[in-house]
Amino acid sequence: MAKFWYLVCMITFLELSKLAISRPEQVPIPPLPVLPLPTFSQLKWQQRELIMFLHFGVNTFTDSERGTGKENPSIFNPVGLDTKQWVTVAAEAGISLMILTAKHHDGFCLWPSKYTDHSVISSPWRNGHGDVVQEFIDAVKTHGGGGIDAGLYLSPWDRHDKRYGHDLQYNEYYLAQLQELLTKYGSVKEIWFDGFKGNEARNMSYYFSDWFAMVRELQSSINIFSDAGPDVRWVGNEKGSAGNTSWSTINSTLLSIGNLSVLDYLNTGDPKGTNWLPAECDVSIREGWFWHKSQSPKMLSQLLDIYYKSVGRNCVMLMYRPIQPDSYQNLIFID
Repeated sequence: MAKFWYLVCMITFLELSKLAISRPEQVPIPPLPVLPLPTFSQLKWQQRELIMFLHFGVNTFTDSERGTGKENPSIFNPVGLDTKQWVTVAAEAGISLMILTAKHHDGFCLWPSKYTDHSVISSPWRNGHGDVVQEFIDAVKTHGGGGIDAGLYLSPWDRHDKRYGHDLQYNEYYLAQLQELLTKYGSVKEIWFDGFKGNEARNMSYYFSDWFAMVRELQSSINIFSDAGPDVRWVGNEKGSAGNTSWSTINSTLLSIGNLSVLDYLNTGDPKGTNWLPAECDVSIREGWFWHKSQSPKMLSQLLDIYYKSVGRNCVMLMYRPIQPDSYQNLIFID
């Protein structure tokens, strides 16, 4: 009888032991992702909401929107330059990325490029030893509070350089300047390309694939903007307005830089698109891109409406902000 109860106790103990031993709970296997997916850099970019494009150069001092390329560098003399103020005010406004026009269509370079003297080198500013790009980058690092990144624009159309119109020579020149900007100034989070050129421009083929390859090689985490990406696409207008529905997906094979026949497609994206290519909505806070005394900033109600039609429609709002020259005080960033 004792053996019987002993066996009962042992069986009960073993059963209880089985219950006491925890077993890993089986969970469903997660499904495969629905492609396409954003890269880490694209996802961080889409979370920015508001970014800014600073337009500054010889046009600032000539009351022009589009320089001729024949401007004398001596006109560039921003004696009150204070890039720290730009960044401080941008940070207070919630801006997370500031893009600077390192070179606009007039060909004047805001940094001392080794490949041309049509730059700050030939200006009286800082006795020819100034570097707007460097001062801008330094201000972003020191006064951005860690929440602002830097971006740059290098205009493909160059109305000054004599190499423009000669495919090989100019593309080599452009690549050399691109390399300067992406190796000398540290981390750049967005590089801005466009295919715009005036009707009077000489025939010119841009080697975009080579440009993009160099950018990727030099800075792997950067986002490349153009009409057709490859990371960020144009929204198709300069009003800051996306389609009522604006998808982050699109078929990039249908896009090409400078192709104006796909503006509506760029504006809405494609729910069945095979590429993740979110839209950037560019618009100026004033009428023009550069500073003109005769122009005034948009009303707050207008800017709010643009915000709703860009950020509110799954895009990032890129606000162009002209820098005002003032020889008696710092450059004025806000009106």
